Amino acid sequence: MQNISLLVMAAGMGSRYGGLKQLDAVGPNGETIIDYSVYDAIRAGFTKLVFIIRKDFEDQFKTKITDKYSDKIQVEYAFQDIHDLPNGFSCPDGREKPWGTGQAILSAKNLINEPFAAINGDDFYGKESFKTIADYYHNGGGSFSMVAFQLENTLSIFGGVTRGLCTVKDGKLDTVIETDNLKKTGDGVSSDRDIVLDGSEPVSMNMWGFTPVLFDYLEEKFEGFLEKDGQELKSEFLIPSVVNELIQSGQESVHILSSAASWFGVTYKEDKAYVVGEIQKLVDKGAYPQQLF
Repeated sequence: MQNISLLVMAAGMGSRYGGLKQLDAVGPNGETIIDYSVYDAIRAGFTKLVFIIRKDFEDQFKTKITDKYSDKIQVEYAFQDIHDLPNGFSCPDGREKPWGTGQAILSAKNLINEPFAAINGDDFYGKESFKTIADYYHNGGGSFSMVAFQLENTLSIFGGVTRGLCTVKDGKLDTVIETDNLKKTGDGVSSDRDIVLDGSEPVSMNMWGFTPVLFDYLEEKFEGFLEKDGQELKSEFLIPSVVNELIQSGQESVHILSSAASWFGVTYKEDKAYVVGEIQKLVDKGAYPQQLF
């Protein structure tokens, strides 16, 4: 059976949340959201974990998270650094924000030579989502893929969120556009874009499936991004934008995988209590053991 890796993006600053939310306990025995993702990935047949983190919290991350399952699955680390740029480019003075999910994934290029799924470290995707994407590659799937979630199931009651709004054509991803400030309203969903949304739209929650050719695309497109936006202090090189470019240019197609699994995440501090409650319900139903590892 084909090896498949799980790449976990956990280098975010947690700016809106105010801290390293990846290390927050949400399970009944102190489990983090990442622990649930790893548990689901192992069950689904993933063979390696690659964590993208910041070098300055490597020790804390290993102690709090990965030490507990390093004997159950191969674990590797890549480090996202704002100064890790191609030759000829430098980080502008005053920039503190990481360069985004595209650079995060690119930082793992020397660790992955097989199909892989890429996820956010602070999102709970559910058992079915991991099984769906693993099965696609285990059964010979050779293109990029994406697990689509329903917009209304991914919103926070505590403020606006950013989501990759998708259109789908013949089972393939047609467009994905990062859309800011999505909020539930009385008759649908509002956003910063002048479009009408009813909440049923498919969205990307950054649960992607890729083959290693992605790294070649990222290297090329990161240079183009830096030439255009590299002097801005808050510009981000985002994976949905890269994927959208590859689709529009006809270089790649992205197979849509649907999951009915519950998605939830912690965008704002106030979201945490909801996530803790939802995970406890899943434990009570027997979907997860009382203690994962």
